[in-house]
Amino acid sequence: MATIRKHVTRDVVALEATAPIREAARLMAEQRIGSIAVKEGGRIVGLVTERDLVLTVLARGGDAAQPIREAMRAGLPRVQATATEVETAALMRDHTTRHLLVEEEGQVAGVVSMRDIIQLMLDEKQFLIDQLQTYIDGR
Repeated sequence: MATIRKHVTRDVVALEATAPIREAARLMAEQRIGSIAVKEGGRIVGLVTERDLVLTVLARGGDAAQPIREAMRAGLPRVQATATEVETAALMRDHTTRHLLVEEEGQVAGVVSMRDIIQLMLDEKQFLIDQLQTYIDGR
């Protein structure tokens, strides 16, 4: 099985933890992304997802002027770039999230989404199909 390394989005979009939730939502819409990294003191400390914003602002009657730190879920694990798609999908399922921070050598290297994992799985299946077709055709 392949690792997720090639499917990691390396250009992490981030905001300071004190930035308003409204800014995170605007940036997600503008960039067409589903998560924003949260920084404190120049260091990435977590992620805020679209789902987190909906739960914080709409479902709980929060204020869009609140800092994004208030919407960030604590305790989301990080995944290693050497993890397989199966391991990553299981981690996402177990923690009810579609986005994870990816680490390499103890540093945040990027973000991986469920869409990235699905694409990796489809690519591997297509490779297997192509290999079997070559075998069957005798080429």
